This record gives sequence, C-alpha cells and structure tokens, in this order.
Amino acid sequence: MSDPVISPALPRLHTAREVAEALGCSVWWVKERARRRLIPFTYVGGAYRFTAEHVVEIVRLHEEFPSRAPRRPAPRLSAPVSIAREPGAASSGPALTARPPRRLLKAQSQYDITA
Repeated sequence: MSDPVISPALPRLHTAREVAEALGCSVWWVKERARRRLIPFTYVGGAYRFTAEHVVEIVRLHEEFPSRAPRRPAPRLSAPVSIAREPGAASSGPALTARPPRRLLKAQSQYDITA
C-alpha cells in the first residue's frame, strides 16, 4: 500500500483584520458575525481565521439580487379617512385617570397629610 499524499502547501489562513480590509468593513463586524456563527470561520489558537473559501462564502451569503418580478405600487385610497370626534362623545375605551405624583404620596405618608 502506498502512503497517502499530503499537500505540501497548507491553506493560507487570513486574520479578521485582513478579511475586513478585503471586504471593506470593520474588524468588529467580521469578529461579531463569526462569534454569532453567521459567517464561516476557523477558530485556531484562540483567534478567528478565514480561508479563501470562507471569504468567497461570506461574499456569497451577503449577495443581493434584483427581484424577478417588478413590484407594483400599493393601491392608493381616494382620500385619507379621518374620524371626526365630537368633544362630548364617549370613547371606545375606558376613561383614563391620572395618578397622584410620587412626591405627594411620599409627603402624605411622611407627614400624615390627607388630600
């Protein structure tokens, strides 16, 4: 049996800084995306490393394509509908009442004041 052939050239591992410079983004963005497992990476020696294939995959993941069918604008209403309320009309919800300020409640309990 023959021995397995091992490639003499190991893959080049790029740092987050190199990838950020190549992609035109911040080092923080690259590291944060890797930490959240949103982009492919290799974690070697306590640092994020990226192969050329990883960088190609990152670009592919963030690729945007135009939509196939043109978007139609939403149909417009003839005029905006506004609801006119009379000042004395009952509202649909319960009436809201204001609470007394905290400082008043604190003063009442501290000095035994009744309002």
